[in-house]
Amino acid sequence: MAKDTSKYVLKQGNKIVYVGITNNPERREAEHRQDKNFDKMELVGRKSTRDGAEQWEADRIETYMKNHAGELPKYNQNTSGK
Repeated sequence: MAKDTSKYVLKQGNKIVYVGITNNPERREAEHRQDKNFDKMELVGRKSTRDGAEQWEADRIETYMKNHAGELPKYNQNTSGK
């Protein structure tokens, strides 16, 4: 499988407001700028397979929730990222 999927977080200051994955970071950042308020998009680690990135995304959201009293990042709608 191709390692073509980027993992990223959107941050407002130092606070993570969204966790996501994409195969086109530039396009995705432009899309997020339409409906989300954030300062920067930070790519995390190296590109990975889609399956690997989806697992990272679910794990990262779970970790966020454990550290924030069960709250999702501001713009994530569910725990899978989908």
